[in-house]
Amino acid sequence: MPKISSRPTALALLLLALVLPPPAAAQFAGPEPATTWVDKPLVRAGREMAVAANPLASEAGLEMLRRGGSAVDAAIAAQLVLGLVEPQSSGIGGGAFIVVARPDGTVTTFDGRETAPAGTRPDRFVGPDGKPMPFLRALDQGRAVGTPGAVAVLALAHGRFGRLPWKDLFDPAIRLAEDGFPTPLRLAEVLERWRPALEQREDLRRVYYHDGAAPLTVGETFRNPDYAATLRLLAAEGPAAFYTGPLAGRIADRLAAARGADGPAVVTREDLAGYRAVERAAVCGPYRVWTVCGMAPPSSGGIAVLQILGMLEPFDLAGPGPDDPRSWHLLVEAMRRAYADREVYLADPDQVAVPVRGLLDRGYLADRSAGIDPARAAQGKVPAGNPPWREGTLYAPEVNPDVPGTSHLSTVDADGMAVAMTTTVESAFGSGLMVGGFVLNNQLTDFSFLPERDGRPVANAPGPGKRPLSSMSPTVVLDGKGRPVLTVGSPGGSAIIAYVAQAVVAMLDWKLDPQAALAQPRVVNRNGATLVEAVPQADALADGLAALGHKVERRPVISGLHAIRVTPDGLLGGADPRRDGLPKGD
Repeated sequence: MPKISSRPTALALLLLALVLPPPAAAQFAGPEPATTWVDKPLVRAGREMAVAANPLASEAGLEMLRRGGSAVDAAIAAQLVLGLVEPQSSGIGGGAFIVVARPDGTVTTFDGRETAPAGTRPDRFVGPDGKPMPFLRALDQGRAVGTPGAVAVLALAHGRFGRLPWKDLFDPAIRLAEDGFPTPLRLAEVLERWRPALEQREDLRRVYYHDGAAPLTVGETFRNPDYAATLRLLAAEGPAAFYTGPLAGRIADRLAAARGADGPAVVTREDLAGYRAVERAAVCGPYRVWTVCGMAPPSSGGIAVLQILGMLEPFDLAGPGPDDPRSWHLLVEAMRRAYADREVYLADPDQVAVPVRGLLDRGYLADRSAGIDPARAAQGKVPAGNPPWREGTLYAPEVNPDVPGTSHLSTVDADGMAVAMTTTVESAFGSGLMVGGFVLNNQLTDFSFLPERDGRPVANAPGPGKRPLSSMSPTVVLDGKGRPVLTVGSPGGSAIIAYVAQAVVAMLDWKLDPQAALAQPRVVNRNGATLVEAVPQADALADGLAALGHKVERRPVISGLHAIRVTPDGLLGGADPRRDGLPKGD
């Protein structure tokens, strides 16, 4: 049996209620709280595996693999179940990034990032006083809802790599939505801890709070017939039902009602009809004897993870190992520099000139790495670098809140295809608005709240049809022969980049198995203080980093790393002990 232990939990909601006026404090809280820690076993399989943030989603993926489906089929089925059993984190009302590595080493990616409505202005999140709007206010009137991309990107990936019929992929989620399932621990915890805020949202109160009586409790049977009806429609009619059919009308009408007479431009039927998911070339780079591949912009994750690894390559991490604070110090210093570049250069590549080639240039990364002092932390903010082949405007750093959420799943099929998919509705329960049994995202709060700073434009400013910058970092690793050997990713807001880079180092440099790697304490530096997870096993590490000059902060984290490692002896699966997930394989 898994071992359940108590971990520190966030008190942010209580503090929010104390410091904000009652109307603001009653609004949706935003980031998800930390959750109970549950020790997980390392799971082994011979030929195929799925791992997601809930065992029911992992089982749905495995069911498709057993039917002869591809790793993409398995990922789609798992995602549809996640929207039911983990609705606070992802669903068809949000978006996703998918990285697919074929057995021959060919890697491609699919961009299902949400887009801003056609009527979006750069000052969308600027208050009347000219300052960034408070996060809670930014969620009102449908202001933060982007055109959902999840259904379109799942269909696009299925068209390229699916084996099973589209409609078959919906079977597990429909069955669970109609028959019911035991309410998972994490869903119950989020509903209870954020209750004063969440139940203020009419749609959430009706579905998850027995219409104002009490939230769902752990193990209570939950059914979502509206979601089942939505899935049946999508299974029968495909994505057209979502973007031009009856669901499009319901989404547009719900947002128009939320907007009211004087609200901002919201997603319309025209925005939905015009949405397109995009297949993009993966960003790949060498790391020691491996090749690491991830998402191109509008994800910042692929570039930032590769930058961190590229800056670490000159250093020996295997020798000191994970027990030496100096190893973590090097990792943290590389993070600082990658996050500095992220703030200035990255945005939607369809609307901003992003210097991808320069940011990943080997010489540029070597220069950035040379600035790392192996014995002492940098003091103050590290400036962004000056990559070669930079085009266009030198942008100002973005300004936006960090609201951890999201979910990640990984699959590997019997032919060796590997999929990494990170999927999100942004904050806990997204915008708090629901249609057809699913939650609508608040993804537009990933834009910079200020469109310019000190007279310079911000690359990630809102704009019509623009995709907000993301930190989601679905990642696959290839061996020296080009074969997929690792698929990994995580939720966690902008900390996703740090979580994934740390997990890759743990498995490749420190030779930890996936479960041991994902159970390590989290360490994050986004070009400021160094966050060390507030768990006892990280106490010595925190002291060691402080001795090296780091300004250390301690608090809980909400990562949800999931990974599958391909070895000559079979597959090894790991699930983050901070969430409900468990690998399933044959």
